[in-house]
Amino acid sequence: MGRTGDGEALPQRLLAVATRLFAEKGFEKTSVQEIVEAAGVTKGAMYHYFAAKDDLLQEIYQRLLRMQRERLEAIMARDQPVALRLRAAAADVVVTAIANLDDATIFLQSMHLLSADRRRAVRAARREYHERFRELVEEGQRAGTFRADVPADLAVDYFFGAVHHLGAWFRTDGRLTAEQVGAHFADLLLSSLRQDPPADPRPSREQG
Repeated sequence: MGRTGDGEALPQRLLAVATRLFAEKGFEKTSVQEIVEAAGVTKGAMYHYFAAKDDLLQEIYQRLLRMQRERLEAIMARDQPVALRLRAAAADVVVTAIANLDDATIFLQSMHLLSADRRRAVRAARREYHERFRELVEEGQRAGTFRADVPADLAVDYFFGAVHHLGAWFRTDGRLTAEQVGAHFADLLLSSLRQDPPADPRPSREQG
């Protein structure tokens, strides 16, 4: 794999530069020439790895999704109660999303600029990730750990809707850290799914 003078792999350097420029100027206003100049490479070197600017945009999002998918699979494989695994998975996706907030924000703002085929591919990959996450909810519902009257897909869509909105309000210098936000989001998800204890069949004193 090609490397720059400082030893950084060239594709990663191009992605880092593209992410910064897309965040600063927007995808449409950033030219390929600006990207290669900032990365200190030629267009030919960039085109060896990325055929077009669209490829950079797609990979910015896909690398985050791949990383989150790998982490989710590792959490799902743990020998722990399902509630602990779901809580860990929910907190992790928030923390990793915040750590890569530019990536997620850029893509959500510019996804409509991709070709229809690319949009379908990205949506399919994201759907697969959500479906794996949903399997934890469904496992807990089958085990009686989570309430079954809440549709699993609705709970997951509601949760990820909040995650995708993080870029609109989270600030690194804000009151809460990424880990604290992740813990709160995870607790809110678990609270919405927690099985209520069975009602006490004994009559109350008021009932006599």
